[in-house]
Amino acid sequence: MRIAVDVMGGDQGCGVMIRGVLDGLREDSRVTKVFLVGIEDQVRAALAAEKIEDSRLSLLHASEVLTMEDKPVEGLRKKRQCSILKAVELVRDGEADAVISPGNTGGIVAASTIRLRTLEGVDRPAIATVIPSLEREFVLVDAGANPDCKPHHLLQFAIMGSVYSETVLGRERPRVGILSNGSEDIKGTELTREALKLCRQTSMHFIGYVEGHDLFADRVEVVVTDGFVGNIVLKTCESMGKGILSLLRRELGATPLRKLGVLLARAGFKNIKRRMDPEAYGGAPLLGLNGNVIKVHGSAGAKAVMNALRQCGDAVRQGVNDRIVKEIAKASVSVEVPPAS
Repeated sequence: MRIAVDVMGGDQGCGVMIRGVLDGLREDSRVTKVFLVGIEDQVRAALAAEKIEDSRLSLLHASEVLTMEDKPVEGLRKKRQCSILKAVELVRDGEADAVISPGNTGGIVAASTIRLRTLEGVDRPAIATVIPSLEREFVLVDAGANPDCKPHHLLQFAIMGSVYSETVLGRERPRVGILSNGSEDIKGTELTREALKLCRQTSMHFIGYVEGHDLFADRVEVVVTDGFVGNIVLKTCESMGKGILSLLRRELGATPLRKLGVLLARAGFKNIKRRMDPEAYGGAPLLGLNGNVIKVHGSAGAKAVMNALRQCGDAVRQGVNDRIVKEIAKASVSVEVPPAS
């Protein structure tokens, strides 16, 4: 398996990205090649600092970087030699099987869509984020790629999320629900009500609407929404997780007696921290493209990058894209999509 890694887009510099790649190579012998795509002198300096050589590493120079301040399409038009475009082009040209980037989300979506195109039958790619719940985890899709959607887009997101949950996360017949403000069919918006009708015509394990309080109660494995709402849910969950951990640290360390209690319950607190650690899940796959694309957080550490390499391997080995094409085609036969108004 060959992976292209854009090492330039993260908040912590290319050194952290390279450290994560090296950790991933040590963990997974199935990776046969990693292209480090970035500004050559910076990449070489980071490699030298690690004092590790690996024959599986290959450097591809990119003279430009798409920053968080760049408008995605305009930035890509002006910076044709940027690292994310060069990394995606390796997948397009068949030299790599997957791409990982910590950069500008809009830029990654635009570059991947323009260069790779969507899978047969898929209108738009969608970001799928794995979020831990009480006992396991659920997939949130779309988590930010498509703020404006039509009902059939949500149908396709549901299918892609279901395939990912089943093939990569190993969930048999994952339950799929559309996020709404109530469980009754009359609730939601015109978008969700129409999407509800479409999803019920498929062979998915579709359970209808789910509400916010269902997400962390293990009632659903795939939560479907548009990218505007999905991104708010994602960032709220991230903020809440950090807030809870900070609150625990403050309150449990406030007195000597509480500190003693923490020592006694140390194993339990470690498990909580491990379950809530977003870096344990790697990154967020961009589903629906002719290639495997993983977006890691801009502030991602080496652990997240290492796990993103594992994610790429899982997606490639399980044939996620082939399964998506198959399930989208099956749905196109059974689902009657109303004509666009």
